[in-house]
Amino acid sequence: MKKNVTIITTCLLTAVLAVTGCWAVTKSNTDSDPTPNQYANTITAPPVPQAMTFAGEEVPLDVYWVHEALDRELIVNCYQHSKTLRILKLSTRIFPVIEKILKEEGVPDDFKYLCVAESGLENVTSPASAGGYWQFIPSTAKVYGLEVSNDVDERCHLEKSTRAACRYLKKMKNQFGSWTMAAAGYNRGDGGLQAAVDDQQVHEYWDMWLNNETSRYLYRILSFKLIFENPQEYGVKLCPAQMYHPVETKTVKVTSSIPSLPRFAEQHHVTYRELRNLNPWIRNNKLTVAGGKSYDIEIPKHPKSDYKDLYKDCENPYLNLGNGQ
Repeated sequence: MKKNVTIITTCLLTAVLAVTGCWAVTKSNTDSDPTPNQYANTITAPPVPQAMTFAGEEVPLDVYWVHEALDRELIVNCYQHSKTLRILKLSTRIFPVIEKILKEEGVPDDFKYLCVAESGLENVTSPASAGGYWQFIPSTAKVYGLEVSNDVDERCHLEKSTRAACRYLKKMKNQFGSWTMAAAGYNRGDGGLQAAVDDQQVHEYWDMWLNNETSRYLYRILSFKLIFENPQEYGVKLCPAQMYHPVETKTVKVTSSIPSLPRFAEQHHVTYRELRNLNPWIRNNKLTVAGGKSYDIEIPKHPKSDYKDLYKDCENPYLNLGNGQ
């Protein structure tokens, strides 16, 4: 009996020591050797600035609903990491083209963030059939000089669609009197926004009662402006080598129909995939050219494997997007 008691006691003491030892090791590892993801799930409220402008116009952040609406969009865009990260990476390829055209057209630089809000800087199609970088519906696209046909969709042509968006925004500015209202009109449509102005007798976006989409629209744009211009403050850690940089191209002017774009690509020593990537406005494997029209097709200057310099090792772990990098 004594022997059995001794065995049982020994087993219990061994188990206790084993559990205590495991706890001690675990505690020691946790205290002295934190894993890199220790703070990955920390929830932190993104900062709302005390003052900011959009297109040179003051944003009334001292009004509580303006402050809270901007706070809402900052929370959304700071915490949907995959989408926001993708947009940030694309910006170094897309923004230089947009910025140049905005300046030439006399439209404030802040409207590049409207393009971010509209499409995430990609050629996407909405359930309402709005398409391209600036999300034109087909009928509006044609009004502003963009071709939408079986072979061509110029809503997906970055330069042409940006110039069309500038013309549309300047029309809205003339109609509603401010760039802020022009941005709201871009989302709501001039007819819908004018009806709201007439009904409410209010001419400032910040004071208007609008549908949910347009009510959030300017704040979404402002949130992207803050994140892009203050990336470190909003938890963004990217270096230049992690961004998508422009691909050098040369232009081939086409004045006659191309029955096979894959064969056309082969003749110019590029892949069909490269051709379609660099010319997203092409929507068929052929191109019909008629009525005295011509098209500029971009092809890469260098072979597909000669772009390693786009992704050099990072020297500075932070990218300063606010300075146009």
